[in-house]
Amino acid sequence: MAAHNDGMETLSTLLSAVRDCDICAANLPLDPRPVVHVDASARILIIGQAPGTRVHESGIPWNDPSGDRLRQWLNIDREQFYSDKRLAIMPMGFCYPGKGRSGDLPPRKECAPHWHERLLAQMPSIELVLLIGQYAQSYYLNDEFKTLTERVQSHPADSYFFPLPHPSPRNQLWLKRNPWFDAKVLPRLRQRVGDILETT
Repeated sequence: MAAHNDGMETLSTLLSAVRDCDICAANLPLDPRPVVHVDASARILIIGQAPGTRVHESGIPWNDPSGDRLRQWLNIDREQFYSDKRLAIMPMGFCYPGKGRSGDLPPRKECAPHWHERLLAQMPSIELVLLIGQYAQSYYLNDEFKTLTERVQSHPADSYFFPLPHPSPRNQLWLKRNPWFDAKVLPRLRQRVGDILETT
């Protein structure tokens, strides 16, 4: 794996190091295949959990039903989602972590401390960070909210971080139980995303 070159790192060399990363290979069920999608011109950063099996196989982030719903939430079509360099994707865990008793295992804990700060340093124009799911929110937010539901409902809509539930089909019951999300949070999210993409 490439060495960390303080102060001299470029996005190209950093992404090459990410692709070669094997720091948690011994704990993965499949060979490492880090999945990130970043660009120096990014304005919006999406931080989710970790790739599932379909994303691992394709190497394309959010290439699954969860991604379909996320794009619907953002009011962005598939073509723009993958081609617009102002949209960046950097999950908490870069590789598929394996299957647990009720869905995929949590993202590996090695990725974020090792890579996130370095990748963020290469994206100086980020205006909005979408924190999708409890793992991203626990890592980046130090707030008083005890549950994801409280945080998503009450977090300031104009802040740098925008917490969201995971768009997985497994969360369908949560969405039904919390109709305020569709009625109040999604319009604010779409407004924030639209404003950024229309002015940059």
